[in-house]
Amino acid sequence: MNSHESHEPSRQIIAYPRPNKPLVLPAPQGDATGEEGLAEYWRVLVKRRWTILGVAVTLTALVVGVSYLMTPVYRATARIEIEPETPPLQSETDIYQRVDADDPFMQTQIQVLTGQTVAWQTIEKLGLVPHLGVLPHEQLTRDRIENSKVPLIDAFERNLKVELLPKTRILSVGYDSPDRQLSAQVVSTLTDTYLNYNYQQKYDAIRRSGWMEQQLAEFKDKVEKSQQALVEYERQHQIAANGDKQDVQAIMLSDLSRDLTLSKSDRILKESLYNQVTANRQKLASLVHDELLQTLEQRAAELKGLYSEAVTQYGPNFPKAKRIQLQIAEEQSQIEHEQNRIIDRIRNDYDAARERERLASAAVGTQRAQVGNLNELLIQDNLLRHEFESNQQLYQSLLQRLKDATVSAGLRSTNIHMVDAALVPTAPVKPKKLLYGAIAFLAGLILGVMLAFAQDGMDTTVRSAEEAESLTATAALGVIPFERGTRKSASRIIGNDDGNSLVLALTKHPHSSLSEAFRALGTAISVPTNLPRTLLVTSAENGEGKTVTALNLGQALSQRTGRVLVMDCDLRRSGIAEALGIANDKGVSTLLSGEHELSAVLRPYDSQPNLWILPSGPVPVNPAELLASPKMAALLNQLTAQFSCVIIDSPPVLAVTDATILANMADGVLLVAASGSTPRSGLIRTRKILERAGANIIGVAVNKVDPRFQSYRNYGYTNASKTRWKRSSLIAS
Repeated sequence: MNSHESHEPSRQIIAYPRPNKPLVLPAPQGDATGEEGLAEYWRVLVKRRWTILGVAVTLTALVVGVSYLMTPVYRATARIEIEPETPPLQSETDIYQRVDADDPFMQTQIQVLTGQTVAWQTIEKLGLVPHLGVLPHEQLTRDRIENSKVPLIDAFERNLKVELLPKTRILSVGYDSPDRQLSAQVVSTLTDTYLNYNYQQKYDAIRRSGWMEQQLAEFKDKVEKSQQALVEYERQHQIAANGDKQDVQAIMLSDLSRDLTLSKSDRILKESLYNQVTANRQKLASLVHDELLQTLEQRAAELKGLYSEAVTQYGPNFPKAKRIQLQIAEEQSQIEHEQNRIIDRIRNDYDAARERERLASAAVGTQRAQVGNLNELLIQDNLLRHEFESNQQLYQSLLQRLKDATVSAGLRSTNIHMVDAALVPTAPVKPKKLLYGAIAFLAGLILGVMLAFAQDGMDTTVRSAEEAESLTATAALGVIPFERGTRKSASRIIGNDDGNSLVLALTKHPHSSLSEAFRALGTAISVPTNLPRTLLVTSAENGEGKTVTALNLGQALSQRTGRVLVMDCDLRRSGIAEALGIANDKGVSTLLSGEHELSAVLRPYDSQPNLWILPSGPVPVNPAELLASPKMAALLNQLTAQFSCVIIDSPPVLAVTDATILANMADGVLLVAASGSTPRSGLIRTRKILERAGANIIGVAVNKVDPRFQSYRNYGYTNASKTRWKRSSLIAS
């Protein structure tokens, strides 16, 4: 018998905290929030990669297939250069100046080219009505065509493509049609029709000199009358150089308004500060950032702490306690004096700000009245002046146009030139199979990503240690990684108890990340002087890895705490004996039924010193009754006298009642949850069942966590220290 066998037979119940509300744990240090968010996104993309790829490939195949079934469409293209029209001449040198076409002018020409007039003339010249697909062949009568002119033009314009080439004055005119010959004919006829239309417009725009001379005389009379009315009004009201005076008055009003705004802002700030300090006198030091008051309050707090220590040690009548009490009273008096001084200063500042606001408001009102009077006087003057200046400008402009009419008319030759005539196209422009396929693949990726995140959003399982902590209101004592190298199939990773690659990870793979995670879990549980003598390992449902966790935890604890027993209390579905490859002909069931003694069923694990195994034994007819019997409690007392820790592997809580019975007997309960497998609702219901049974849930272990994501990289090296800090904080509370 080793040193651990000398312990007292009585079981020591460890009082772990049982919070009534979700446990709020301190956030990890460092800027990891963004990295964890990116890792979570990457986890979803990797997990749902086949969904994303399937959607992308399916959509691409569908679009490419439809593209091959589409009728090829050809486009013939012609290019037209459009120069700007020559503006009215201002001097003889303007003849040699080059004028650039502005955007409105070019857009106007595009509208003319695509307008109904040019389109209908082209349709009539080529007889395109049967090719537009608007009217059946049996309805191609003159009346029917005239009544369907608008739909025919719309159908024609849908196939017409006119665009302005960037940084040029060249228009590209194209027409789409399944008939390549017809496409070239339509473009050639359309451009010819447009050129003829433009030439006709130039021909009709002849110089109207008689009309211009008549308008010039009328504008001259208007200029004289408006000038006479302006001079008469200014002489009657003695207005001269009113612009400067109006500007000065407006500037003064603007300056006074700005001063009023600043005064209001200053008064609001000082009023807010005054209300805060009067309503929160105890927080005065932090509100005004007064170093003296903060120093006094800090000194008073220190004296109160010294007084509490002195009273605790010697009582309130001890001289030192009385002396400190007098010092506290003196400090409090100084604090009140300093608070009164600060409040008086803030109130004086507030009163001064109110007075400044009142004076500024009065000045703004006076100045606004002066500006209003001046504006009323100048309204009519401005109207008369504006009328005079407008008439004068129109008169001068018309006079100049009349002088240059003859020269401008000679320069108004055609400004539209054909650059490239339409040729018969050789290759179709639609469908673009490669482009459509690429767009479909990109759209499929986007849809697949959206579907992946939608599927992940509907996932109701536990996915992270933080989520398990929130649901169980306990600390996550361990995070077991998704160990790919230990098993050939991902479906066998923690959760199935067949095979021994995982259940003996610490023995067979001592340097793996999986072993490090179990060692960290053992370190978190075996906080100095607080190791539960009996630890129940259970889960919500089957296949969540409780047996694997129990065996590896037993190996980890036996390496640091002495003799450890792993006890299989799943009397309905034994897992430990099968996982270790040992006989299960005797065990807990035969012990409780009185068939064997304890020494006959305890088995040492040769590969790991200090580790003992107690199998479940044959399946009894009444497993729940055996576990709830007094013999089970006596057995646990007997085992805790021989071992430093007894780890109990139990059935799932939601499957049978065995785990609930055992939870009340154990010093502590370790919940096991599988990332991406354990339902959140099941974990919450498990916690409530165990709490109602009086169980002491010391924490949760989360396995199947994918270590490829940043959140849990190197968790085995950091989790132990974090968990010890959390557990120490909980016990201290």
